[in-house]
Amino acid sequence: MTTTTASLPLAGVRVLEFTHMVMGPTCGMILADLGAEVIKVEPPGGDKTRKLPGLGIGFFRSFNRNKKSVVIDIGTEEGRATAAELAGQCDVVLENFRPGLMESFGLDYATLSKKFPRLIYVTHKGFLPGPYEKRLALDEVVQMMGGLSYMTGPVGRPLRAGTSVNDIMGGMFGAIGVLAALRERDMTGKGQEVQSALFENCVFLSSQHMQQFLMTGEPPPPMPSRVSAWSVYDVFTLAEGQQLFIGAVSDKQFVTLCKVLERTDLLSHPGFADNASRVAVRPELLARLGEILVNHRIEELSPKLETAGIPYAPIMRPEQLVEDPHLKESGGLVPMTTEDGGVTEVVLLPLLMGGRRPGVRSALPSVGQHTNEILAGLKSHVPA
Repeated sequence: MTTTTASLPLAGVRVLEFTHMVMGPTCGMILADLGAEVIKVEPPGGDKTRKLPGLGIGFFRSFNRNKKSVVIDIGTEEGRATAAELAGQCDVVLENFRPGLMESFGLDYATLSKKFPRLIYVTHKGFLPGPYEKRLALDEVVQMMGGLSYMTGPVGRPLRAGTSVNDIMGGMFGAIGVLAALRERDMTGKGQEVQSALFENCVFLSSQHMQQFLMTGEPPPPMPSRVSAWSVYDVFTLAEGQQLFIGAVSDKQFVTLCKVLERTDLLSHPGFADNASRVAVRPELLARLGEILVNHRIEELSPKLETAGIPYAPIMRPEQLVEDPHLKESGGLVPMTTEDGGVTEVVLLPLLMGGRRPGVRSALPSVGQHTNEILAGLKSHVPA
C-alpha cells in the first residue's frame, strides 16, 4: 500500500461508477489501480455483489479495491439529481446495468452529455448495437453463442471456461476505451460514449478459429479433438497420479526431451525423425511417452525440464496459487484490508510500469464510507 496516487498515470482523473457483479467493476478497478479517483455508487444497503454466495463470494473483493463508496438511491428523484450533479464533476461515468435502465433514470450518455459535453461515458453490455442488443446476457450465455464453449469441451459436450473470461475482458476493453477517449478529448475537448460488450469479446477470443475456417474451408474441431501442430503438446500422468503438461514444439526440443528422459533410442525411430512425421503418428508417440513418464516423479522431472529449456507446467488449482512462490516474490499477490477490518490477499493487475506494480492504496470501502466526503460540495446534498 505504498504507491501514492500522485505518482500514477491516471492521477487527477475522476470516475463515477454505477456497476455491479464483474464486468463494470473490473473496468473501474483497472482505472483505480492506475491512479484514478473512482467513486462507486451503491444503493441503500450496498451493492448486492457484496453478499453473493458460492462462486460469487469473491467477486466484490476481487474487483473493487482502491475505490470510494457512496450511497445514492437513484430510484428516487432526489437521488437521480444528486447522481447527475456528481457526474458533472467527473471525467468518466461507468455503468453495466440492463439495457434502458440508465436512460429511464435520465443518467444515460445522451442526457448527461447535453449538460456535460466533456464527459466520457462507458456502457458495459451484453451486445453492441445490432439485432441482439436488447437481449440480456451472462458470461456463460455469450460463451455458448461466441464459439468458446464449443471449442473448449469435447465433441458434443460444450464446456464454459472456468472463470468469468468475458466479464473480465469486457471490463478491460472498457478501460482501454476510456484511455483512448481521454486522449481524444485532449485533442478535441469533447467526450464520447464508449461501449464494451460480452458477445463481441467472446467472438474476438474465437477469431483465430474463425480465421482458420476462412483460410481452409474446414470447420475447426473442439480443442480436445484438435489436430495439434506439434507432436508433443499434452498433459501426461506421472508417478502417483501426478499430472504435468509438456510441450516440445521443435525438433531441437524433442531431441532435448529424449535426452532428459534418457531415452535417446526414440531418436532412431523412423517415424519420429521430424515434427511433421511425429504429428502423423502422434497417438503412438504419446503412448510411448506415457509409458516412460509414468515412472518419473514430478518433483524430480520438473527441474530437469526447466534446466533443459523444455516448456512444462504442473496442473495447478486456485487454492495452490495462494502460496505460489513466483506470485508472492514478484509482488503479484499482496495484502488488502477488507471492509470489516480483516486482511485478505488480492491479485494485482498483470502489469509492470517503470519497474513497479500498480498496487493496493486503500482498504476495501465499507458501504457508503465516503458518502459525506464526496457529496459535501454538491448543491443538492443534505448531510446525513
